[in-house]
Amino acid sequence: MVGITSYGAYIPLYRLPRSEIAKTWGVAAQGAGERAVANFDEDSLTMAVAASMDCLKGRDRGKVDGLFLATTTAPYVEKQVSTIGATALDLGRSIRTADFTNSLRAATASLLSAIDAVKAGSLKNVLVAAADSRQAQTQGGMEQTFGDGAAALLIGDSDVAATIEASYSLSDEFTDVWRAYGDNFVRAWEERFTIDEGYNRVLPEAVSGLLKKCGLSPQEINKAVFYGSNERRHKGMGKLLGFKPEQIQDGLFAGVGDTGAALPLMMLVGALETSKAGDKILVASYGNGCDVLLLSVTDRINQLRNRQGIKGHLASKKPLASYQKYLTWRGLVPVAPASRPDRDATSITAVWRERAQNIALYSSKCKSCGAQQYPIQRVCVKCHVKDNYELVRLVDQKVKIFTFTQDNLAASVDPPAVVAVVEFEGGGRGYFDMTDRDPQEVKVGMPVEFTFRKLYFDRGVHNYYWKVMPPR
Repeated sequence: MVGITSYGAYIPLYRLPRSEIAKTWGVAAQGAGERAVANFDEDSLTMAVAASMDCLKGRDRGKVDGLFLATTTAPYVEKQVSTIGATALDLGRSIRTADFTNSLRAATASLLSAIDAVKAGSLKNVLVAAADSRQAQTQGGMEQTFGDGAAALLIGDSDVAATIEASYSLSDEFTDVWRAYGDNFVRAWEERFTIDEGYNRVLPEAVSGLLKKCGLSPQEINKAVFYGSNERRHKGMGKLLGFKPEQIQDGLFAGVGDTGAALPLMMLVGALETSKAGDKILVASYGNGCDVLLLSVTDRINQLRNRQGIKGHLASKKPLASYQKYLTWRGLVPVAPASRPDRDATSITAVWRERAQNIALYSSKCKSCGAQQYPIQRVCVKCHVKDNYELVRLVDQKVKIFTFTQDNLAASVDPPAVVAVVEFEGGGRGYFDMTDRDPQEVKVGMPVEFTFRKLYFDRGVHNYYWKVMPPR
């Protein structure tokens, strides 16, 4: 019996009201509510890692033997991103990693591949993570309807919370939204044509194909999860498919927005959070065709209620200070650089050598005296013994601020730069940049937690590291 054994999600802390965007440009608001905005140090990889951490809460990472990462906004064009995620999540090296990209169906494609791998017995537990942070041109409708977010599902064949009963796929060559190499923004064709000849044609055909395959009617589905680019299109599709409003899972448009490839899995996580044993869930993606899956919920679902998930992240939010802040974070307006010398070129050798320390966030713990030290030290600073230590993962430890500084002169996209010296639960201290913080609320002794973020982009290299933030 193959299915979902755990789930998790991630929504950025900051939200930007659609009315604020519309007011700036003097255009009509594309619906009420707000869109989720990734911080300047977030991207599809960091959000996928955050969702995966939520999914793996209480799980043995050593039993995960695959990571499939789906996104249309991968930080690299040529370099596997899932390997970075696997290192950050401390999944070990003897796992299968794969990137699924270039399509809004990437998440369901990776999910179906994970299901097939577990069914075939080649893998036992596959982590499927989907995230997107798509960029739209200013003043257009997509700028308001897009949102940022991620979801993660663990697929296995034991302790299954939702079994995969059936699937049905259609491949359909149709160009409605696209982004070519070198394009920064998503492009779209005329809306009436793309809806009538694309969305409203393909998705009903695929859903009908699955229901016919399973001998079911729309009335027998408890929760219908399907992609929609905005609230109006989503509601219209629900009627077209024959579902009643109470059957349709919230599309997250009011509080998050269209999160691209991640949206179907994020909606699925939202459905699982409120589902009960025996519920039938239909999941449908859309993009150059359609993937449809039928899930049946088991009583194991009640053991997964401690996730932050969709509900927890929706409730944990802060308003973005201004639309100008959003433009700055996305690099859409030129900003005067700080008067500082140019940064030295990134040393790929150093990045590789220190990957356990910087990407997996390991410290050293002396086997002689038990002192924990970060960064990793060959010589113990307490008892001075050499090369007698073990590696300890700091992400799993509780941390609190020992002291901090706020620097208004440092080069920062979001000044002031807040740097904190934190104390680790297992002993020792280290200093880390602080993110998702209100400078006025930072205090000595406050608890913080680790979050995987971008440090900077330089000469084609994305540099990732861990920062600390107030608990969500």
